[in-house]
Amino acid sequence: MRKQIEVGVDVVNDGEVGKSGYTVYVKERLTGFDGEEPPPGDPPPGAADFPAYYASRTHQRRGVRRPTCTGPVAWKDRDAVDRDISNLTAALNGTSPEEVFMTAASPGNVANYHKDRYYGDEETYLLAVADALKEEYDAIHRAGFLLQLDCPDLTGRTRKTVELGVEVLNYALRDIPSDRMRLHVCWGNYQGPHHLDVPLEEIIELLLSARPSGLSIEGANPRHEHEWNVFERVNLPDGKVLIPGVLDSTSNYVEHPELVAQRLVRYAQVVGRENIIAGTDCGFGTNVSDTPLVDGAIAWAKLRAMAEGARLASEELW
Repeated sequence: MRKQIEVGVDVVNDGEVGKSGYTVYVKERLTGFDGEEPPPGDPPPGAADFPAYYASRTHQRRGVRRPTCTGPVAWKDRDAVDRDISNLTAALNGTSPEEVFMTAASPGNVANYHKDRYYGDEETYLLAVADALKEEYDAIHRAGFLLQLDCPDLTGRTRKTVELGVEVLNYALRDIPSDRMRLHVCWGNYQGPHHLDVPLEEIIELLLSARPSGLSIEGANPRHEHEWNVFERVNLPDGKVLIPGVLDSTSNYVEHPELVAQRLVRYAQVVGRENIIAGTDCGFGTNVSDTPLVDGAIAWAKLRAMAEGARLASEELW
């Protein structure tokens, strides 16, 4: 927390240090995830287009297993949320950031990552996960922190899937004011061609129908950097705030502050300077067991560049 503030970040978070991973942590907190899925046998989408590249990745990831849902979803370690909140509260002692947020997985992403072997119906499963996670969401809000929902599922497979994901998410968030929440979407925090990513333009209106007022999107990696122009055609609704990624979270390049400023100004010119917060494309590490794509010291240098670039953008815009 203090390091974030030292490098100039003024909307800070706890780094998810109380969790084993941004989604798989639910296995430790909720019942029902005692099954285990064998490693996928089918090649990932796009493998046929770049066979040599994906063969290498498949070899590196061989043996990776995921939990599956094999019973009713309910709480078994409700205190884990309170421990995270207590740790974050203690870490803030003596500091004064502009805002503090905590993250939690969306129901759709939990269901995406943990295949259903119990409920037998997608909507029933999603609602069961939503009912359980609502307690975590509400606890974060009651503690006075912004709630960020991590929702890579909302860049998903079909429009119907995204619609259902937003509907269930809104159901779970019904008791929290919109301006106390932010929603993060991405197309997977990994190095790769990403040539089959669903374009932002195809899902932006569904994303904007979600209750959180903040929308965090990828805006730095080469597959999605151009999508600032989506907002030339789609109006940002009143009360919504855009959090474009100005740092690529999979690259060890340290972005130049002037590049960060250019990216922010570009967005500000189409949605308004009061409606922009600088962000990262995603987190710099998604699971404890993974080797981080970005070196730790370089990640801090990137965040420092983000803060400096935001200052330059503010000087230009005001």
